[in-house]
This record gives sequence, structure tokens and C-alpha cells, in this order.
Amino acid sequence: MMLDGLAHLGSSVRVGLIALGVSARTFFNLVVATGSLWRRPRLVTDQVHFIGNYSLVIIAVSGLFVGFVLGLQGYYTLNKYGSEQALGLLVALSLIRELGPVVTALLFAGRAGTSLTAEIGLMKATEQLSAMEMTAVDPMRRVLAPRFLAGVIAMPVLAAIFSAVGVLGGYIVGVRLIGVDEGAFWSQMQSGVDVWADVANGVIKSAVFGVAVTYVALYEGYCAAPTPEGVARATTRTVVIGSLMVLWLDFLLTALMFS
Repeated sequence: MMLDGLAHLGSSVRVGLIALGVSARTFFNLVVATGSLWRRPRLVTDQVHFIGNYSLVIIAVSGLFVGFVLGLQGYYTLNKYGSEQALGLLVALSLIRELGPVVTALLFAGRAGTSLTAEIGLMKATEQLSAMEMTAVDPMRRVLAPRFLAGVIAMPVLAAIFSAVGVLGGYIVGVRLIGVDEGAFWSQMQSGVDVWADVANGVIKSAVFGVAVTYVALYEGYCAAPTPEGVARATTRTVVIGSLMVLWLDFLLTALMFS
């Protein structure tokens, strides 16, 4: 019984190491393939429009409501200490440092990530990728690389829009509805938010999240079983693995940036 358990454990570890190696090799090949996209920028711009523009509505609406909640909760908390004038600073730092990149990445995984996985998985199931290989067209360069680069470009832009709309939502609730002084709201924000320590770190976070989520989506679609059930499982894994990676990377980057 013990030997069977050790054999099963060893087999699981071996399979995991093989999967990790395949994933690392695919990521390296994908990064190398993006170097040739400068000759065909239209492939990237089309995917930026598909990934970013179609995710804009859910990102903007979610940012607005997150700003509403931050405005309410921040006011109730700061009012206990007589510091409600710092509401603008609280809303801005919460969005720029954490909520903007993280929530955008989670929404991106659920909206664009699943779309990419399903698209690549269906192309594999219908043998379109095999047909490209038969005609001497590299699917890595023609299909995966433009989508990967487009996801990395679109994520920081979407995170910036999320944060900007969230700040507007905090302003509407805090200033227009509750009655916080408008000048104090903006002046505290302007004096307390640093371009490099806060804004730049938020952009770096969102770019890293874009790399992770987009790659997970493309890898799961590319390695999905060519069946409807395989594509469905790959789409589910994209959301689960992408979301967990975002949360883990957020902790790691926060520890490195703000320690």
C-alpha cells in the first residue's frame, strides 16, 4: 500500500514537472514570436480592439460602482477620526495601487480570457491550426503572438480607465452626495499620490497581470483537447488559474514594491 502511494506521488510529480516544462517552453517561444510582429502591426491592433474595446463597458461600469462603494465606506471610516477630507486620497490610492489592477485583471480573465481560450480551442478542434502548419504558417506567430501582445497592451489601459472612472465614482458619492469639500478632495489626492511610487507601480502590476492572464488563456486554448468538453474545461481552467495567478502575483509585487 505504501509503495503504491509513493508510486502515485512520483507519477503526479513527474506529470506536473512535464507540464511545467512544456508551459515554460511555450512561453519562451511565444515571447520570441512577438519579435516579428513589428512587420505586421495590423494583427496586433485588430486584437487590441477585440480584447480591449469589447471589455471596456464592463470595466468602466465596474470601476464606477467600485468607486461608489469606496466613497461610502471610506467616508464612514474616516469620519470616525475627523479625517473625511482625506477621502480623495483614500479612493485614489486604493484604486491605483490595488483595486484598479487587480479587479481589472479578474474581469479581464472572465471576459477576454475565456474568449481567447474558446477561440483558440475551437480553432484547434476544427483543425484550423493544423491546416496552418500544413501550409507552412506558424500558428504561434500568426495566431497566438498577436493576441498575447494585444493582451499585454490592453491591460494597463483598461486598468487606468477603471481607476479613473472609480475616482469619478468616489467624487460623485463623497462630494456631490455626502458633502465632502471639493477642494480638499482633489488637493489631498494631488498631494498624496506620487507618480512613480503609486501610478508607475500600478502600471507595472497591470502589465504583469496582462502577461499572466493572457498567457494562461492562450496556453489553455492551445493545449485543450479538440472536443467540446475539452474546450469547456480549458475555459474553466483559464478563469480559475488566471484569477489565482493574479492574486498570488499581487501579493508578491506588493511585497516587493511597498516593502
